[in-house]
Amino acid sequence: MRSSSSAPVAGEYDYLVIGAGSAGCAVAGRLAENPTISVAVIESGGCDDHYLIWTPVGLAKTVVKPGPYNYGYYSEPQAALGGRTNYQPRGRVLGGSSSVNGMVYIRGHHKDYDDWAAQGCHGWSFNDVLPYFRRSENNRRFAGTDNPWHGTEGPLYVNDLRSPNPFAKSFLQAAEQAGHKLNDDFNGAEQEGFGYYQVTQHNGERWNAARAYLHRGEAANGRYNNGRTNLHVLTETQALRLVFDGRRAVGVVVVRGGVEQVLRARREVIVSGGVFNSPQLLLASGIGPAEHLRSFGVEVLQDLPGVGENLQDHLDIVINTQLDSTDLFGATLRGGLRLLREIRRYRRDRTGMLTSNFVEAGAFVKSRPEVERPDLNLVFTVALIGNRNMGSRRKLGHGYSGHVCVLRPESRGFVRLRSPDVRDAPLIDTQLMSAPRDMETLIAGIHIMRDVLGQPAMRDLGGREMRSESFADEASLRAFVRDHADCLYHPVGTCRMGPDTDRLAVVDPELRVRGVEGLRVVDCSIMPTLIGGNTNAPAMMIGEKAADMIRAAAR
Repeated sequence: MRSSSSAPVAGEYDYLVIGAGSAGCAVAGRLAENPTISVAVIESGGCDDHYLIWTPVGLAKTVVKPGPYNYGYYSEPQAALGGRTNYQPRGRVLGGSSSVNGMVYIRGHHKDYDDWAAQGCHGWSFNDVLPYFRRSENNRRFAGTDNPWHGTEGPLYVNDLRSPNPFAKSFLQAAEQAGHKLNDDFNGAEQEGFGYYQVTQHNGERWNAARAYLHRGEAANGRYNNGRTNLHVLTETQALRLVFDGRRAVGVVVVRGGVEQVLRARREVIVSGGVFNSPQLLLASGIGPAEHLRSFGVEVLQDLPGVGENLQDHLDIVINTQLDSTDLFGATLRGGLRLLREIRRYRRDRTGMLTSNFVEAGAFVKSRPEVERPDLNLVFTVALIGNRNMGSRRKLGHGYSGHVCVLRPESRGFVRLRSPDVRDAPLIDTQLMSAPRDMETLIAGIHIMRDVLGQPAMRDLGGREMRSESFADEASLRAFVRDHADCLYHPVGTCRMGPDTDRLAVVDPELRVRGVEGLRVVDCSIMPTLIGGNTNAPAMMIGEKAADMIRAAAR
C-alpha cells in the first residue's frame, strides 16, 4: 500500500521536517546538533533574509494581506458574525509565522499545561514543559542571574522593548488609576496584571525561529550559512503528500521548480506545517475521516476522525481612538515625515519607532472574580487596528487601539480539504462565537478596557473614540461585536494530542500519529486546548520537547 511514488528520489535523510515554522525550526535545529545524523527542513516559502522581516514594524506590510511571506488564508463565512469571513495570516517563509508576527513572548498560564496533563497528556504539565521554555530562551533582562522562570543561554533572544511608546506608558498609568495591579513579568510566577510585553528581538531586530535555530548567527547574512553540513534547508519546496511503505512513513513527494521529486526519511517524517497545513497534508495523504477522504477520491490509509477537528482561536474585538499625534502610527503626511526621521534613527542605532511591535503593552485579567485564572487578554496597540469594516488606513489617520481577547473560547471549528491538492487553500471554518459564553466573556472585557481607557491618564491625552454609539446600550454593543469581532491569529488544535481513550486524538503524548509508524506532528496543531496567551513561544517549546522525544526513541 502506497509503497512508492513515480517521482524520482531526490535525496535521503535521517529525518524530514516538513515546515520551517516556529516548531519546525526548533525540532530541526535541535536534532541537527548531533553531527552523525542528517536533517532536511522542507519549506514552501523562501528565505527570510529581507528588511521587512528583520525590521519589527515591517509586520505592518507582511501580515495585512497575502503576499510572498504570507499564505493569507480566509475562513468560510461565519454565521455568528453576520456572514463575514475571518482573515488568517500564516507565515510562508523560513521562520513561518515567527517571521510575520507581533513578536510578543508569552507562554500562557501555568494551569493551561496542567490541564493538558489532567486530560491524559502525560509529560505535558507546566513543570514538564518549563525546562523546554527555559532551554529555548535567551532573556537579556535576566542575564547573569539564576532565574527559576527564565533561560539566558538559549537560541531565542527575548528582550524588553528598546524604545517604548509614551502612549503605552500612559495606558499602564491608566490601569493603575482604574485599580489594577502592574506585572513586570507575564511569564513569571503570576500572569495576572498589566505591563509591557517582552519581545523576540535582538539589537532592535526581529529574532525569528529561523534565526534562532537554523541560521545560528548574529547577522544571518548567508542564506543557509548555519555551519552544519548535516542540516539541509530546502526552500521553495512544496510538500504534496506523504509516502508510506505499508503503514510506515518513509518520505514525502515534493515539487521543486515545477518538478515532482521524492525525499526519503531513514528514521522519521515530522510534519510541522502548522494548524492549517498539517491536517491538510495528513488528509491529502489518506489520514483522516474516511468519509471525507473518499469524497475527494483519496485512498484511506488510516481512518482518524479527529484530523482537522478541534480548531480553536482567540476571539478578539478592537476599540479604536483617533488622536492626531505622530507618536502614534498613521498614514498621514506628518506621519510620513516622522517616519523618515525614524528610518534614519533606526539605521543609525537600531532604536526608535521602527523597533515597535505595535502591541507594546497589555494585561491578563479576569472577566469575573470567581474565575480561577485570567480569561481575558487586553492589548494596547500604538496604531489604529481593525477588521475590513474599519475603513482605509489613510482615512483612519493616527490613533491607538485597545484589543479585548477571550483567552479560552468554547467555540470549536474545523479544517477540511477543499481539494486533494495541498497547493489549494484548505477549507477553514472557525465557527467563531458559535458558543454563547464567548460573547458574554468578550462583553465583560470590553467594559474593563473602556474603564481603563476612560481614566485621566488616557482621557486627558484627548482623542475621539470611534463608533462610540456602539457602547450606548446592550443591544448596540452586541451588534458591534457581531460586526467587528474576529480571530487574533492564534489557531491551535487540529491534530490534537490525547490518550488512547480519546477517539478524536490524532497524536499520542509522544506526538506520534495514531495507526501509522514513523510519523509525528510537531506544531501548535497538537494542543488539546488553547493556552492563555500568544502561541509563538509555546510552538518552539513543542519543537524543543519533540526533539528530546525523537532522540530518545532512536536510542
